[in-house]
Amino acid sequence: MTDTLLDTKLDEAERWEAVMNRDSHYDGRFVLGVRSTGIYCRPSCPARKPKRSNVVFYAVPEEAERAGFRACKRCQPNQQAFEAEVIQRVCEYIDQHLDDRLTLADLGSFTNLSPNHFQRVFKHVMSISPRQYIEARRIDQLKNRLKSGDTVTEALYEVGYSSSSRLYERSNDQLGMTPADYRKGAKGMNIRYTVTECPLGYLLVAAAERGICAVSLGDSPEYLEAELRADYPAAEISQDDSSLGEWVHTLLDHINGQQPHLELPLDVQATAFQWRVWQELRAIPMGETRSYGQIAAAIGSPKAARAVGTACANNRVSLVIPCHRAIRENGDLGGYRWGLERKKRILETERNVRDLRLPEVKRES
Repeated sequence: MTDTLLDTKLDEAERWEAVMNRDSHYDGRFVLGVRSTGIYCRPSCPARKPKRSNVVFYAVPEEAERAGFRACKRCQPNQQAFEAEVIQRVCEYIDQHLDDRLTLADLGSFTNLSPNHFQRVFKHVMSISPRQYIEARRIDQLKNRLKSGDTVTEALYEVGYSSSSRLYERSNDQLGMTPADYRKGAKGMNIRYTVTECPLGYLLVAAAERGICAVSLGDSPEYLEAELRADYPAAEISQDDSSLGEWVHTLLDHINGQQPHLELPLDVQATAFQWRVWQELRAIPMGETRSYGQIAAAIGSPKAARAVGTACANNRVSLVIPCHRAIRENGDLGGYRWGLERKKRILETERNVRDLRLPEVKRES
């Protein structure tokens, strides 16, 4: 199979019908070149419909450009947009076939690309390999099944693992514990926590073996403690107001604008994509914000704005990973796990600290 074959699942009539209906569901499956204009478009292009005799179909933008066509400025069927649409279809396909043994050859065949070309395109769009994406999605489904009461054996085969050994060798990186422990609510884990008042209400800081595993904000100690226990219902959880003191003071200074940069040890587990998002969040300067779309573009996944929002929502270590600096494209604050009023106050404090420090920076320069 070559990289330039048209999608054999579509015949000429179906492709032409998609163009006539400006059907966006076919975007990413082919492009059409218009001989009379020398321009190529996506099927959903809102421009004036061409004559059928002037149209030729191509599998990918590169093929149309090699034939001498230029990209339409109106629908912008450029390579990056086309690739993102292709990979979006692939991700949907993967989600529907997690219980199958998915290979690069299978996925390449689905997209009508060679396995090597498909792998390069997928990593370019998603910033992770197809295998990493499949593993992350299987782990997500595994978590849901274990939480719903499935046994480990039932869950692992339902989400596509061929044996328990393959699941367990990946479990610590993705779950932070073995699947059996996860199903038991983190039984055997030792978590220490403390709660203190702060300008944003109450602050809970919790730590596991390697570092901080939770930083949350709320209106009462009882609420924050209940939330922690709900996340780890079978863990050994104990209050510890002494050993966590240094980290608490650092976070309080940060909330008050006296500690601009946080470098604290973390003990949280995430998918490769989530880590990319969180690292980008930590790179946003204090006092500034970025839209979900800007963050998606910065990590090389321009069409993944919604996934960026999900990664922010799954952040358990508020402030340390500053998901409050992610906002909507139109400037609205968007969501925040600990309340929009807190998000607004945190951002205002950070902007005030930035503005106060600007004269010092100018004098130093």
